[in-house]
Amino acid sequence: MPSLVVRNLDESIINALKQRAVEHQRSTEAEHRAILAEVLLKPPRKSFAEALANIPNVGVDADFQRVNDDTHVADVFN
Repeated sequence: MPSLVVRNLDESIINALKQRAVEHQRSTEAEHRAILAEVLLKPPRKSFAEALANIPNVGVDADFQRVNDDTHVADVFN
């Protein structure tokens, strides 16, 4: 299996990696592998436009028009 060497890391990054490894009960090297896999292998996020395009058509706008009545805000949950 190939190896990866990362040099010139700030001490605060190393300390954060060690702390995260302790929290997940694994070695620092295993934590480093897990972070790389988590970040690099997750599926790409959809853009806002793609998310909007995937919203199903559930009716016409008239179905969702607000009806004004005399209900007061304080009475809504009573």
